[in-house]
Amino acid sequence: MNKKVMLLAISLMTCGAYSNALAQSPPPATAADNSGVNVRDRANDAMTAGEQSGSKGDLDLTARIRQSIVKDDSLSMMAHNVKIISVNGAVTLRGPVKSEQEKTTIASKAQAIAGADHVNDQLEIATQ
Repeated sequence: MNKKVMLLAISLMTCGAYSNALAQSPPPATAADNSGVNVRDRANDAMTAGEQSGSKGDLDLTARIRQSIVKDDSLSMMAHNVKIISVNGAVTLRGPVKSEQEKTTIASKAQAIAGADHVNDQLEIATQ
């Protein structure tokens, strides 16, 4: 066998071994299962971001609470991204935070701005 034919045969065998390895590799990891969160958010009494009021007062209230939370560098990115939903002056806080301390801090900030009796704290501590 001449040298070119031998090199071609080795190249083809290498390609075949590589494609077999690809065919046998495990499937890619599946996305996180958010079924529980989706079921929770479909509940009739669950406030979602889509229910945020468009009134100037409610938008201002939400913005002031968000600014207070985002300015606090002691809070995690997760805490900075909680949902703040204001409707007729009533504020609902939803979403995961990393600790009880973050939950308390965010609720306190919202209560200081909206009033203690106007805040519904539905924040959850994320399990890791």
